[in-house]
Amino acid sequence: MQDLEREPPSSDCKQPTVSLGTVRRALERSRTHCWLGRGGLRCWPLGLLLAGALAAAPVAAGSVADEETRRALIGAVEAAAALDLYHARCRSDLSGRRTDNLNKLLVSKLRLTVLSVQDDLFPERSYRRVQQRLEQDFLAALRAAGGCPGAKRSGLSDQLRADYDAGVEAIRALP
Repeated sequence: MQDLEREPPSSDCKQPTVSLGTVRRALERSRTHCWLGRGGLRCWPLGLLLAGALAAAPVAAGSVADEETRRALIGAVEAAAALDLYHARCRSDLSGRRTDNLNKLLVSKLRLTVLSVQDDLFPERSYRRVQQRLEQDFLAALRAAGGCPGAKRSGLSDQLRADYDAGVEAIRALP
């Protein structure tokens, strides 16, 4: 196990990766792990344990392959942030509930987080800059709507909620 070589992580992936060649060599050189169990001697190739551990490794947001998935992730994160900002600014609800619920969905479905999506898929490549831009964009839209009273009259909250629901449904529809 000590002779496994690690490849350097790619620029868009924050977690170390192990090449398939390394796994293949480890499987070829694997020794069996044996123990005495009920019914006699039990043996498992160590390589199978290694392959199982590698298969369970988390997926990085940078490894999202198709453009449709990337757009769905970005749209859902933007919608959740806008709705949370509206609730924080106009309803004094600082819970961040929509972003938290989206985060739970992303972790359970894709093993991603909102922050990893912001870091890896947004053009800024920094969750802090993404959050700052999203806040500035929301405040500009709120000012254009006439502040919180104008936003309530114009139905901005309903539109933000519809965008959020559509984004969550798009994530749920992913394979």
